[in-house]
Amino acid sequence: MAEIARTSLANEPLALGALDGRYRSAVAPLVDYLSEAALNRDRVHVEVEWLIHLAENSVLPGTSPFTDQQQAALRKIVTDFDADSVKELAEIEAVTVHDVKAVEYYIANRLDAIGIGQLKPMVHFGCTSEDINNLSYALGVQGGVTQVWLPAARALVTQLTAMAEESREVPMLSRTHGQPATPTTLGKELAVLAWRLTRQLDRIEKTEYLGKINGATGTYAAHYASVPGADWQQVSKSFVEHLGLTWNPLTTQIESHDWQAEVYADIARFNRILHNLCTDVWSYISIGYFAQIPVEGATGSSTMPHKVNPIRFENAEANLEISNGLLDTLGATLVTSRWQRDLTDSSSQRNIGTAIGHSVLAISNVAKGLDRLDVAEAVLADDLDHNWEVLAEAIQMVMRAEAIAGVEGMDNPYERLKDLTRGHRVDAVRLKEFVGELGLSQAAEARLQQLTPGSYTGIASQLVDHLKK
Repeated sequence: MAEIARTSLANEPLALGALDGRYRSAVAPLVDYLSEAALNRDRVHVEVEWLIHLAENSVLPGTSPFTDQQQAALRKIVTDFDADSVKELAEIEAVTVHDVKAVEYYIANRLDAIGIGQLKPMVHFGCTSEDINNLSYALGVQGGVTQVWLPAARALVTQLTAMAEESREVPMLSRTHGQPATPTTLGKELAVLAWRLTRQLDRIEKTEYLGKINGATGTYAAHYASVPGADWQQVSKSFVEHLGLTWNPLTTQIESHDWQAEVYADIARFNRILHNLCTDVWSYISIGYFAQIPVEGATGSSTMPHKVNPIRFENAEANLEISNGLLDTLGATLVTSRWQRDLTDSSSQRNIGTAIGHSVLAISNVAKGLDRLDVAEAVLADDLDHNWEVLAEAIQMVMRAEAIAGVEGMDNPYERLKDLTRGHRVDAVRLKEFVGELGLSQAAEARLQQLTPGSYTGIASQLVDHLKK
């Protein structure tokens, strides 16, 4: 087979993956937290704050707190971090062949201009690379989740909650095992999904983002060898908490990443519930319960002009599955490290942004999909009117209650309704005739004669109120 001649695009500034190409606009906010550049900026931030922390507490003999001007100048290294900084760091790393060492040199190169050039040895003091990396990743994940993912997810659940409120009174035929079942309301069914999603968001909001700074094997050995008089555990704890993280007091060379596995599992569970929403809504669209509002100028099918495809929900399903594949792998990989250190976590963590990015993209698609839906109340009502047999449950339960109350002739209610309804349709006329022949008490018969599939929804509409709690 002849190879197709093609122009090479390898040297062009083109995205390899969909998130940095086709879907860039939907996930762009994550770049500030979970990109390689953001990781390096956070490394600079951690190194600078560690330097200030050591000086502020006079941890090392011969040092004293920096002046306000010196602190401001040091922090300006972080706030001025930009594309030129990324390029400079890359040039340093090309020599060091070590990303964190490059950050150390990047900061040290700026201390002379601040008037503290003599303190270059204090940059990265007592640290192993993982001291800086674990804190930087924690800050990045914390920012990505709390500033980007959570607001998007909360907004989606708010949107879904509003839909549940609007359709709380709209009766709908249930389908258990795909078969007609006791009616509900559309709003109550949407509320179930909103409730489930909210529980996961509440868990995620309580996430603890852990960090450590305790040396090459977590023993503070170098710290006490060099400065034995310092309370290094307190220095470590206060620094980690100063960064807005939770201190992990017991680690090997690496922070154990258990908290990461926990939050990724919670996000993955949210994703799975959202996937359930997608498949349910897709199915409701397919049977006409929802009508999709066409987007002007859009094409549903290349050959069938009539089609308005539920592509937002299908796109979301795919991205949720990709996200969960990565999140599950991260959760399984990050909790294991050979002895005191191996580098599997280093390679794995570079995919955190991609994992969360696919979830953000899915959330965006679901929100857009829901926004283009109209409830087809006439279709819902017609479906109910063609399934009067779902009232069999109500009739046989009333018969049971009547039997308990001493009404004669109420024997074998389940079997009698089964004979009437199982495997074939029963219309309103036949069902009302059946009720009239049962010999029920006057009140019970009146109740059942007034009942319709559309009114047999229990307190479904009231249950939506639970979303307000």
